[in-house]
Amino acid sequence: RSDMVPEIAAAVGFVSSLLRTRGCVSEQQLEVFSGALRQALEERYKHHWFPEKPFKGSGYRCIRINHKMDPIISMAASQIGLSLPQLYYLLPSELTLWVDPYEVSYRIGEDGSICVLYEATGTKPVSSYEMLTCKNQLMFGRTSPSKNYIMTVS
Repeated sequence: RSDMVPEIAAAVGFVSSLLRTRGCVSEQQLEVFSGALRQALEERYKHHWFPEKPFKGSGYRCIRINHKMDPIISMAASQIGLSLPQLYYLLPSELTLWVDPYEVSYRIGEDGSICVLYEATGTKPVSSYEMLTCKNQLMFGRTSPSKNYIMTVS
């Protein structure tokens, strides 16, 4: 299975529903936003989609808002005239959305629970590689550095 249609549809539907919740975006604007986001994700993921190793490239496919807007969301929002301040108002300040073959899941907040939006049944290969993914590590505890941690690059 090489297509990513159901996974991208789940991700786009989720982000669109977050915009819809505040009631500031019309249905017509949501349709344009959804189409732009779907197209951008298809283009971004087309060479980074590995159904035989679903978590390979997971970091590349991750959509992230961490007090900094993910560029793919801001690009789609610009198609309907939403500014960055409007996006920050409409979307959670901490959001991680994983779009992987056979599964789409999200977490709101750094320490929030991981919730599955979409999961294909009976087709996902089982692999020990799964245990090495960042997402699975987060399920067992926080893996990001503490707030006091300073990283330097030379």
